[in-house]
Amino acid sequence: MSDDAQLVADIEALGGKLAEARDSIGKRFIGQPRVVDLTLGALLCGGHGLLVGLPGLGKTRLVHALSTVMGLNGARVQFTPDLMPADILGSEVLETGEDGARAFRFVKGPIFCQLLMADEINRASPRTQSALLQAMQEKAVTIAGQEHALEAPFHVLATQNPIEQEGTYPLPEAQLDRFLVQIDVPYPDRATEHDILLATTGASEAEAHEVFTGEELLAAQTVLRRMPVGDDVVALILDLVRACRPEADDAPAAIRENVSWGPGPRAAQALMLMVRARALLDGRLAPSPDDVLDMAAPVLKHRMALSFAARARGEDLTEILSTVTATLRRAEDAA
Repeated sequence: MSDDAQLVADIEALGGKLAEARDSIGKRFIGQPRVVDLTLGALLCGGHGLLVGLPGLGKTRLVHALSTVMGLNGARVQFTPDLMPADILGSEVLETGEDGARAFRFVKGPIFCQLLMADEINRASPRTQSALLQAMQEKAVTIAGQEHALEAPFHVLATQNPIEQEGTYPLPEAQLDRFLVQIDVPYPDRATEHDILLATTGASEAEAHEVFTGEELLAAQTVLRRMPVGDDVVALILDLVRACRPEADDAPAAIRENVSWGPGPRAAQALMLMVRARALLDGRLAPSPDDVLDMAAPVLKHRMALSFAARARGEDLTEILSTVTATLRRAEDAA
């Protein structure tokens, strides 16, 4: 079998498993297909996700369901103002052996897992938040000068409450950039909320089942990176990312007037991966320009910042990005 034929077979086989994974997740996290697809997409890309939503919308339930369905060893850390880096990474303890000799032993923290849920990550101090930076980027942590590799695959799904800002520490730009996507979790619609009421208030609840293993997820990540991307899609990714930088000569007025800084090259890399994930989840063999425009907000929004004047006017980054993508869509249609 040729390499191209093998890739097509691998993508088709993976599509069937992803459909089963969606169904299994849906037993625990009802509705919200876009939230599920963005979170699954982050895992397929080998990245991390930032779940932003009000309390009680099922963010924790979604992460637990993903841990089960993807066959990953999961751990949860509740971030609080008094949480210390050692509470996440682990620490060395001094022990005395039976022969009276004393030696240090490293006790691993909860970060030594495959899927870490960082609950309410913005409630911890910057010092503790920074404990995740090396792990998220390098898949390793350094304790007392000794580097410890994390088990592959390793993913962080962090949650953040968008309204309770008192007593919180906004995530620094360097850490936000490590998250592949920002996943906004909205209120469910009426029909979905009806189904949630019936499914979660009875004598028993449906349980998710394992569909993937850690090794199969790693193989899926390899398949995704082998997926071809057309020149027109690559060009559109570059056009979009560069248009969101206010210092660019051809930046739209909405960007120049409202944005203080825009996305860097890591954003383009994330967008390239997420458009592949969207195509894969839709059962297609290659991404399209529509995938690029649809993934713009989840990939770019947390990598940009409004100017002070724009915040004072009540501008919204999602609406600004919609303006930019609409312009690019018209250009694509005209071409």
